[in-house]
Amino acid sequence: MKNLIFTSLLLCFAISLSAQGKITMQAAPKNEKIMGKNTTFDIKKIDTEIETMAKEVKNNPLVKDWNTPFQTPPFNEIQNKHYMPAFEYAILLAKKDVANIINQKEEPNFENTIAALDRSGELLNRISGVFFNLLYSNTSAELQEISKKIQPKLTEYQNEISLNNELFKKVNIVYNQKAKLNSEQQMLLEKTYLSFVRNGAKLNPAQKKEYSELTMKLTMLNLEFSENVLAATNAFEMVFSSEKELAGIPQSALDIAAAKAEAKGKKGWLFDLSTPSYLAIMKYADNRDLRNKFFLRSASKCYKDGFDNTDVVYQIVRLRQEIAKLLGYEDYASYALEDRMAKDKKHVYNLIDELAKPSREAAEKEIASLEEFAHRHGLEGELQRWDVSYFSEKQKNEMFDFNEEELKEYFKLENVIDGVFGLAKMLYGLEFKENNKIQVYQKDVKVYNVLRNNKQIAVLYLDFFPRDNKKGGAWMTSFRDQHKKENGENVIPLVQLVMNFTPSTAKNPSLLTFDELTTFMHEFGHALHGMLSDVTYSGLSGTSVPRDFVELPSQINENWASDIKFLQSFAKHYKTGKVIPAELVSKVKKMENYMAGYASCRQLSYALLDMTWHDAKGIDKDIKEIEKEAMALSEFFPEVEESCMSTSFSHIFAGGYAAGYYSYKWSEVLDADAFSLFEENGIFDKKTAQKFYDCILSKGGSRDAMKMFIDFRGREPEVKALLKRSGLL
Repeated sequence: MKNLIFTSLLLCFAISLSAQGKITMQAAPKNEKIMGKNTTFDIKKIDTEIETMAKEVKNNPLVKDWNTPFQTPPFNEIQNKHYMPAFEYAILLAKKDVANIINQKEEPNFENTIAALDRSGELLNRISGVFFNLLYSNTSAELQEISKKIQPKLTEYQNEISLNNELFKKVNIVYNQKAKLNSEQQMLLEKTYLSFVRNGAKLNPAQKKEYSELTMKLTMLNLEFSENVLAATNAFEMVFSSEKELAGIPQSALDIAAAKAEAKGKKGWLFDLSTPSYLAIMKYADNRDLRNKFFLRSASKCYKDGFDNTDVVYQIVRLRQEIAKLLGYEDYASYALEDRMAKDKKHVYNLIDELAKPSREAAEKEIASLEEFAHRHGLEGELQRWDVSYFSEKQKNEMFDFNEEELKEYFKLENVIDGVFGLAKMLYGLEFKENNKIQVYQKDVKVYNVLRNNKQIAVLYLDFFPRDNKKGGAWMTSFRDQHKKENGENVIPLVQLVMNFTPSTAKNPSLLTFDELTTFMHEFGHALHGMLSDVTYSGLSGTSVPRDFVELPSQINENWASDIKFLQSFAKHYKTGKVIPAELVSKVKKMENYMAGYASCRQLSYALLDMTWHDAKGIDKDIKEIEKEAMALSEFFPEVEESCMSTSFSHIFAGGYAAGYYSYKWSEVLDADAFSLFEENGIFDKKTAQKFYDCILSKGGSRDAMKMFIDFRGREPEVKALLKRSGLL
């Protein structure tokens, strides 16, 4: 039984999602049936409803058997009209699975209760995997309207399970048994029991009713927040008729902007808030007023505009606090951290404190140096936030004789794909074969068969370029998680990576920046976690691990990005075919820690802002005042009244990172320490890679996270490796 509200686990997306218009809040359904005498799982009633609906969905492609390669989604057949009836039918089948568990006469045991719950709702998981992934990667107004209808139904269904007395009694009986279970079974039992408790199973009937209503409201507010962010992102664009206005911007970025304008039937150069477009302005535009305009529009998304999320933020936070207190916790942060590696707020704040001082000391020197540089190069007045990327780019060029545009010429997307795949082959023995017979949801998506030891272990979807109907940022998710059927047959995962990289133009192929290469490496680390999973139960598969452990496989994979052997295995000039010169790679290595203190302060500040919203300190202050206090660590520039981080902070208000943004730094500690073992043995050492596969990548969430780390590293993690790598010691 997966948590269907977050069935589509989005890992590492940056900040945006959207829609046209706002959500009208729906009244929470009456939940009396969840309390007391429960009729929700009446098998006779369910069977009657299934029989009635079966005729309606007989030819629905979402419900039919998928006679496709590896049972991949038949996107060519699926239409929007198919979703609602398919969801309603699948919910009925899922309810029947649960009803069979509740009504069984045998004594509850691991297999007939815990494992049966994990296997329940197979069709519902399958449909959710398709729908929610497309809702983020290839959305439409119609899909968003369907989401507003289906989200409450899924929330209600989840509540009907977690708040069901009879079902929890059976789970509790198994939990209190002293049965002999293997480590994976024990982990699934613990996780299932805690899931029930943390979702209200021990509440009294009145409290269960309140819990159900609160979670319903929260579901709709999360959706509203996301839709507003994407709508605000898409609402801003500028078309320029003269290149003079765009002085300093590289020709490659101008070509992309010209193609964007042409695609919309306009003449000139179109720039918007999509990542490649926005960064081109901020890093290269000589026109300071233009940088200011784009910065303010991006930094003020959903704050005092037509898509204002201010009230939504307060409502979400208050609902989370109410839910946490209803469940017996001091605050939402205490609730969220209970089942993570950190365990409590003290450990989170200790980590932040340990990193804050060296980060701030380094950042102060970096900003002072940058401001001095900027003044030498014509800046008048104070260095502002919209100047940082621009003068940083110029300072890097001067300090390291480094030119981003020169480097990009060696990172043709197709070659980068070969490089990323080649590293996975070198370390883990993976082979990737493009499969054009597998259907895709959008023409630019590429699909690959993934093999290990000549055996198919996964299918990988790659979706690289920005679209107006696509969430910003980059993330990994899956259409289906790896697991094993009752007969032992392995079900391979269908893994998806979604990015927003620099697209090709009529003049040039897609040429990635070094940051985009690193992002690809990061997300591919998540993909490895999903593809190499080798567990029995879907609830423990792949990335089904604590939030502050899930970034370890992704962040450790970034470490190879600047290695000369890795880069020279694929990085060839897109025109001449010449391999990237060692001198250029050396420059990349030298600049790895450029502005590392400032970057660390920003990440720590985001974590502090997240904790402030979800701690017990209260949120009665103005949103700007809350941000000013929480983010003081990274404040080096004059305050910008129009800006507001929280109103578009999708990670914590719509992306599963609530009271969890610290996990990026927590996982950085894990990754730096874990990678130090690769460095000791050689970063391409196959024995070390095999150990990482055995201890981490293949295990999913089938073992305790700290134990998995200790199995690999031989001890608990230490902060020293991160400080050393970042040059902050």
